[in-house]
Amino acid sequence: MKSILKNWGAPAALIGAGVVGLFLLQQPAVSAEVAVVIAPPAVDEPASTEHTATAIFSGGCFWGVQGVFQHVKGVSNAVSGYIGGDARTASYDTVSSGDTGHAESVKITYDPTQISYGKLLQIFFSVAHNPTELNRQGPDTGTQYRSAIFPQSPVQRSVAEKYIAQLDAAHVFKKPLATRIESDKKFYPAESYHQNYLTLHPNDPYIVYNDLPKVANLKRVIPELYRADAVLVRKAM
Repeated sequence: MKSILKNWGAPAALIGAGVVGLFLLQQPAVSAEVAVVIAPPAVDEPASTEHTATAIFSGGCFWGVQGVFQHVKGVSNAVSGYIGGDARTASYDTVSSGDTGHAESVKITYDPTQISYGKLLQIFFSVAHNPTELNRQGPDTGTQYRSAIFPQSPVQRSVAEKYIAQLDAAHVFKKPLATRIESDKKFYPAESYHQNYLTLHPNDPYIVYNDLPKVANLKRVIPELYRADAVLVRKAM
């Protein structure tokens, strides 16, 4: 949907909800994301006394991914942005071309004494997106919507690799995971109008259909990790 709205010559955030609703009525139905109940990783990061760590995930439109992790206990910040390309192309209009190498992504700051990296991955795979789709999520298509993990340490890479192998071996999804693991990439925050989009625009038809169900699934599937009040971005970093 966002990629189509982009072609209309304006960011999705600036398109009237009535126009979007009319567009939706004229299109074939696209199923909203459904949660898949999965086991936590058998191998997780070691217990830590540090209170701040970073995780970066890409799972389709960053509005929904950000919205989910803003409702996770132990997360202190979740910033929408771009990763995979260079600084010159780290803007919404450019990334929407699908030719920059960037993926729409979310940089998550979390407290490892409250939630582990493995638990974040469990939410990412189970609730935040469909990890079996290649270069697309729901109505959005292109490499900028790929499923990817950007480990910030060798430990994170090892946990992610072993968890993907665990999930594939368990056949909990109908298809093998398409999630890529990409290292040594720089994150660039997205424009201000993309931050906190789910919370600020709960009546946007795209959010209602594609993203609010993800937050509801988090509360239903992993209630012990759900927090009612979203942790909103104060300053994108």
